[in-house]
Amino acid sequence: MLDLTRLRVLVAVAREGSITAAAEALHYAQPSVSHHLARLEAEAGVVLVRRAGRGVVLTEAGRLLVERAEEILGRVEAAQAELAAHAGLRTGRVRLAAFPSALATLVPPAAARLAARHPGVALALTEAEPPEALTALRNGEVDAALVFEHDPDERPGDRRNTTLTPVLQEPLYVVTARAEARGTDLAAYAERSWIAGCERCRARLVEVCVRAGFAPRITFETDDYVAVQALVADGLGVSVLPHLALAAHRNPAVVALRLPGERRRVSFAFYGRPPAPDPVRAFADALRAAVEAGETGEAGGDADGGDADGERGEGTAGARGQLGD
Repeated sequence: MLDLTRLRVLVAVAREGSITAAAEALHYAQPSVSHHLARLEAEAGVVLVRRAGRGVVLTEAGRLLVERAEEILGRVEAAQAELAAHAGLRTGRVRLAAFPSALATLVPPAAARLAARHPGVALALTEAEPPEALTALRNGEVDAALVFEHDPDERPGDRRNTTLTPVLQEPLYVVTARAEARGTDLAAYAERSWIAGCERCRARLVEVCVRAGFAPRITFETDDYVAVQALVADGLGVSVLPHLALAAHRNPAVVALRLPGERRRVSFAFYGRPPAPDPVRAFADALRAAVEAGETGEAGGDADGGDADGERGEGTAGARGQLGD
């Protein structure tokens, strides 16, 4: 019988392209990954990977087993969840991966609702940006994920056999020190230094600035939205932040002006096709209820208390779907 842990290792090696990268992704020691692969090949009776330069490539047998392994791991997680559902959700677990601002805003009220309605369902949280969260989902390391994308065509990671349902659309804001606010025309800040976030957020920042007619001079990069606002408050640059980052933390020394037409979509993801396993669905229901009740925080508007384009931000009442259905 093939060992599930070794199947997860093989899937990680296939996705990462090397034993070293797979070890880092799985938080294993490199010799442990090599050992699991060797044992899996012994169990399967065939060669699964071959070395190629500094990486590895799958053999034909390896490619076949990876495809089946992804299905097997997903079904094992589903079976565990179904057993919890059979117990009437008196027990069970939801392992959730989410990006930092979602963990600070969307997750706490949803977790509170889940605990109140299903006290026997345990919730475990992992911080991860969308590509890593979806990888963890496919590897069976988590049961659900909160991810974001800036454009409908953007793919935040491997979405095969994954169901994504919109949670909300959050506006984007140009964030600047109060004394340096010049409206929402980004071209007015073309000569300023810029502060970028994660790799995908940086790409979006560059894109919106290029559309405004200039290439931003990025002098600081940090994923920490608290640090971004502190740098802005001290006059060290201008940045673009999404609603949830500002709802999670708002530095009183900065002005956030909503950029017309700019937003990103936040979605809830689980592996497989609907319906979701009952514990995952229970959390999705709690999340939807928290969003609809407006319990996930407000980002605030510009210095005058309104939004720059004359509308109130969607906040957490944006695009909603039937989460977990």
